[in-house]
Amino acid sequence: MIEKIMAAASYIQEKHPQAPRIGLILGSGLGDLAEEIENPTVIPYDRIPAFPVSTVEGHKGQLVLGRLMGKEVVAMQGRFHYYEGYDLKTVTFPVRVMKELGVEILLVTNACGGMNPKLYPGVLMLIKDHINMIGSNPLIGENLDKYGPRFPDMSRAYDPELIELAEGVAREIDVDVKKGVYVGISGPYYYSRAELKMLRILGGDALGMSTVPETIVAAHSGMRVLGISLVTDMAIPDTLEPIDHAIVMAQAEASKPRFIRFVKGILEAI
Repeated sequence: MIEKIMAAASYIQEKHPQAPRIGLILGSGLGDLAEEIENPTVIPYDRIPAFPVSTVEGHKGQLVLGRLMGKEVVAMQGRFHYYEGYDLKTVTFPVRVMKELGVEILLVTNACGGMNPKLYPGVLMLIKDHINMIGSNPLIGENLDKYGPRFPDMSRAYDPELIELAEGVAREIDVDVKKGVYVGISGPYYYSRAELKMLRILGGDALGMSTVPETIVAAHSGMRVLGISLVTDMAIPDTLEPIDHAIVMAQAEASKPRFIRFVKGILEAI
């Protein structure tokens, strides 16, 4: 695994020698933020050694490196999911590569369903904690001692200082943001009423099919994580309406300007 990580990082460094400090994982329909990166180096995933390939609509499948709001960044336009058939070590491989490139802060975003009635379609939610209901863990197996300990602490996986900073940015630019607990599920189906009731009882505010594995690996590697969820639909059991991926993509498209403005404000403030 370490050889694969080093090979991927070396290939990227040949194409873009500048070391990024901030990593961005851009979820469904949110990849357009990467289009604003200045003097970009664009690398399709299928050209990077050992990199998986994204297969989901709304995920372009390329790495973009350059400067955004004065910061050196590396952005993933499209991520990988457990439901695509990848194991979680493969899903989180890019986070390991980001660490090797020099990334210290990871901004991980997603489109999700809101279970808390205080949320609504189009609102942004800062992730304060997560519940892993995927059924597996990317740290299972031999520990990569080079990157982190065998038993990493997850009590502050989402950096409290970055959450506070993001809340300040939201107030400055007048964007409504909430805070909540994100539940990571395996997918690839949208949950039943009974399953949603269970997750709400467990303390979940929103749910989605990503983010938790990447956060676990980032925390294991000592990276600071800020998680931002875009609520695209409501998943409240008693009022549940049929949902499909087209609805998710449409809401992501409608919310894109506000999302981009918010993330750019955060990058400027970091």
